[in-house]
Amino acid sequence: MKASRKPLRHLSALIDAGLVEAQHSAALTEATQRYAVAITPAMTALIDRGDPADPIARQFVPDPAECQRRPGETADPIGDFAHSPVDGIVHRYPDRVLLKLTHLCAVYCRFCFRREMIGPAARGLDKEGLERAFAYIAAHPEIWEVILTGGDPLILSPRRLKQAVARLAAIPHLAVIRVHTRVPVADPARITPALVRALKAPGKATYVVLHANHPRELTAAARSACARIVDAGIPMLSQSVLLRGVNDDPQTLAALMRAFVACRIKPYYLHHADLAPGTAHLRTTIEEGQDLMRGLHGRVSGLCQPTYVLDIPGGHGKSPIGPTYLVADSPGRYRIEDFNGGIHCYPPTT
Repeated sequence: MKASRKPLRHLSALIDAGLVEAQHSAALTEATQRYAVAITPAMTALIDRGDPADPIARQFVPDPAECQRRPGETADPIGDFAHSPVDGIVHRYPDRVLLKLTHLCAVYCRFCFRREMIGPAARGLDKEGLERAFAYIAAHPEIWEVILTGGDPLILSPRRLKQAVARLAAIPHLAVIRVHTRVPVADPARITPALVRALKAPGKATYVVLHANHPRELTAAARSACARIVDAGIPMLSQSVLLRGVNDDPQTLAALMRAFVACRIKPYYLHHADLAPGTAHLRTTIEEGQDLMRGLHGRVSGLCQPTYVLDIPGGHGKSPIGPTYLVADSPGRYRIEDFNGGIHCYPPTT
């Protein structure tokens, strides 16, 4: 019998799959009713049911802690609404915009910063709303790059994706189309030749940014899906979220970055987890993130180094928050730290 490709979407399905115990259903009911749930077969197969701290499960299986809201957590932690001139558009930086083509995802991450804006119950763009979004981009010649997000744009059919890309390709001042997605790891079979062809726009540069947080997500099927994209001439970058109990140790983080590079995916961003409601149990401290970045420095290839960033609450954009290796002693004189922790003067003293 052919295995089902349907994701697990309900608490009863999670219990039947052995991902949560029935006696915990009462504690989980509120979390599953408040935030969307979907775990694809590809991700379900990776979960070690014998490990209560399994890093794949922590990303996708609901937790009662999601109902505990901490000070500072907000429904819009990075200020999408404050920079949304029309529905579906976020124009935070002068030369680029986000275009939210869909509110649906293949999987719903428990740490998602848009968790209160996405899912089957969320309101997506209708035909008229999508036209207004395209019109906004066309009317602003300063927009050089459009980032397709959502939701996950690669959950769309090749036909719908091709239509959207064609509309963007017709805008003369637009040079780059960037696609942010989890699909190559969450549902690799969706990355068909037709979908890959739909991503390409004549005269425009297309980039695909893959979201993955643990090296086990890069299965043989996921690697093949990524290869189909890269072999078509579409460069790939990565983005990951630093998560407690998932990738917050030097060995796992290094293995993840090496796995990306081995797949011809350049590590791009390591995000500090946003202040989304009910996600405190998955956030590290910034100091822990800086220590992890120090652990990568000099110990893995420069190709494997992401930029550790914080999306400043309120919509003020991303800023690098990695460790500092250079300190000014006086004008033109510095102390610099090497990857072994040694301190050196620059310029060297004679």
